[in-house]
Amino acid sequence: MKEQLVKAGMDWRGLAAEIIEGKVLSREEALSILQAKDSELLAIMDGAYQVRRHYYGNKVKLNLIINAKSGYCPEDCGYCSQSTQSDAPIEKYTMLEKDTLVDGARKAMEMKVGTYCIVASGRGPTKRELDQVVAAVEEIKTTMPMKICACLGILSQEQADRLKQAGVDRYNHNLNTSADHYSHITSTHTYEDRVHTVSTAKAAGMSPCSGVIMGMGETDEQLVDVAFSLRELDADSIPINFLNSIPGTPLAHLNELDPRRCLKALAMFRFVCPSKEIRASGGREVNLRSLQPLALYAANSIFVGDYLTTEGQEATEDHRMIEDLGFEIERCAL
Repeated sequence: MKEQLVKAGMDWRGLAAEIIEGKVLSREEALSILQAKDSELLAIMDGAYQVRRHYYGNKVKLNLIINAKSGYCPEDCGYCSQSTQSDAPIEKYTMLEKDTLVDGARKAMEMKVGTYCIVASGRGPTKRELDQVVAAVEEIKTTMPMKICACLGILSQEQADRLKQAGVDRYNHNLNTSADHYSHITSTHTYEDRVHTVSTAKAAGMSPCSGVIMGMGETDEQLVDVAFSLRELDADSIPINFLNSIPGTPLAHLNELDPRRCLKALAMFRFVCPSKEIRASGGREVNLRSLQPLALYAANSIFVGDYLTTEGQEATEDHRMIEDLGFEIERCAL
């Protein structure tokens, strides 16, 4: 079946119409997107755009990250410059004070951002760290029309409930890769730990945000596996990160992505999870390069500004890209 799909090619616009009518994409069809010839790329992106436009029109959601705590992480995630295994020369600091976190939200508003993402390194938050985040979120929610996403690592149900009560709208905890590839990336926690945290956040009433990092040595089949896992978890927002190989990290030697593969992956996630927020995330500038605008024909969301320890594109450039495409920035509606 797989060989037939790849050999014959697909009617991507016809497949999009079926998806819009309620068809559930099969694994074979998902795999055929990743393995399609580059000559089919524009047709694939056109199909993905039909689905994206059905659910989101031409609107683009903007998100901004504040690195609330940098470094000092005991986990050994091979891709991360903040892990215990990394020798990358990064800035390290403990949890930012409440006023700094609140000021970051004000700057996000100036950049037309709808969702402000408070991200901290570490296995999970200490009581003091959680207190500071909660205090900042409470002030932001009472003074600004902005959604808050938190990403603080593994949570207990009590911690998740407290974040929800403070006003956190969304919690991010990426699966990152497939279950059978996970041990090649991290050994200090498990894939099941991540699935449990996503479920814990969801049980607390926060919108679950979970995605992937592609380019970490996974096979096409494993990338499809994690897409289907995220569909099963019913993640509302799915950030697609593209490995930005950072010198000093265990995965610094990997450089296996090209812009066309990245676009096919974005399209595959749109077809697998048609109604969900698909976000072109970390590493898009490095890996998509001059093809960045095409990403928004499948994705309806991006990060603006810098990431955790790497620089992003200037927000004004992202604003211009959206305008040039004839798309529009989605304002926050609380």
